[in-house]
This record gives sequence, C-alpha cells and structure tokens, in this order.
Amino acid sequence: MCVKADKILGVVLLAALSLVLVATAGAEPLSLPTVSVGVGKVSKPGDVSVVLQIFFMMTVISLAPSLLMMTTSFTRIVVVLSFLRSALGTQQAPSNQIIVGLSLFLTFFVMAPVWQQVNTQALQPYKANTITQEEALKRGVAPLRKFMLSQVREKDLALFISLSKLPRPRNADDIPTMTLIPAYMVSELKTAFQIGFLIFIPFLVLDMVVASVLMSMGMMMLPPVMISLPFKILLFVLVDGWGLVIGSLVKSFG
Repeated sequence: MCVKADKILGVVLLAALSLVLVATAGAEPLSLPTVSVGVGKVSKPGDVSVVLQIFFMMTVISLAPSLLMMTTSFTRIVVVLSFLRSALGTQQAPSNQIIVGLSLFLTFFVMAPVWQQVNTQALQPYKANTITQEEALKRGVAPLRKFMLSQVREKDLALFISLSKLPRPRNADDIPTMTLIPAYMVSELKTAFQIGFLIFIPFLVLDMVVASVLMSMGMMMLPPVMISLPFKILLFVLVDGWGLVIGSLVKSFG
C-alpha cells in the first residue's frame, strides 16, 4: 500500500514539476488532451468506477502544486518572512501577496538546480521515449528526495518512521517518500522558527529600550510600539536587513 502511494505521489510530483519547468525555463509547451464532462445515464456498473477514478485524479492534480511546494524550500522561506513582518510590527506591510510572491521566486531560485536535474534526467529522456514511465518517475523523484534528505533532521525522520510502524530502514533508499515529506516539513518548520527567534531579538531589545525611556519620562499613556516602529524600520534599512535575511535564507539551504 505504501509503495502504491509512493507511485501515485511520484506521478503527481513529476507532472507538477513538468508544468513548473515549462513555465520557468521556456521549454516547449506540453500538448494536453481535450476533456469534456457530460451528464447521462449509466449503462453498466463499470462506468461508475471510471467516473469516480476521473474525479479522484482531478482532485489529486488540483493538489499537485501544494504537494510540490511542500517538497521545496517554500515552507522555510514564507514562515521566516512572516516572522520578519511580525518582528517589525508593520501590520500588513509587506502584504501577504508580496510575501508569498517573494517566497515563490526565492523558491524557484533555490530549487533551480534540483529541477534542472529532474528535467535532464527524467523529463527529457521520457519525452524522447528512451526510458519508461516507471524509470522516469524513479529518476524524477530522486533529486527531490536527495534535497529533502539533506535538510531533514534525523530525529524528525525517526519520529515518522516509528509512527508509520515501518521496519528500520537500512539506508536512505528504504525510506518511503510518503514518510520523508512530513518529516521534512516538520524539520523546515523547526528551522524557520529558530531563524524567526533570532530575527526577533534585536527588535525586542529596541522595544524594551523605548519602553524604558518612556517610563522614565513618565509617558505611560503613549504606546511604546508607536515610538519604536520608526526606529525599527530605520535600523532595518541601515543594516540592509532584506539583503541579510534573504542572503542567510538562501545560504541555509547550501
């Protein structure tokens, strides 16, 4: 059952990767078949099964972009940028659309070498009919697995292996992809929270200094956040905060 789930996941990830590569690399567009949906009477029981399979596949394909993003650097980047906005205290500046958009482009930048390997090792040979579909799936998922294994924590990986009640794997190849992905996501969240904590420290110190100054001046009714916000923005700009945060994020995947 786990092997079958891994094959389905591999098909979804490879299909989503092909669309990403076409969009980003300007490759030759894929020819998609025409699909028409109609309502009519069922003449035999097998037709119901086919319809259910079609709806199942449409549901899986609609989730493909989300599944693909969870195997990339997107989770860490978007969480850290959200922490940065909260530490600055700028409410909705930058907006959610800007944070998600910047996270997506940074994800494309970080994952470009991995997706290039998928393109050269799996997609192009499969389009040239030099390898089978099963071999293409195996080659296509391998770079993503290598990337996730390089970032995942052993403790998180051991947790999900124990939860899945699988035998202890002898090597990395024995770890199912369905077990590797949630372990990788939890590791990414832990790393993002650690980076977010480090981002909060200088802004928290500045808030404490401003609050202490206001209390010593007897200005109890003036919110410290209102006074510290311009200083936090000024400090962030003077130290080239965006360059430091984004540079550290990209280097953390090296």
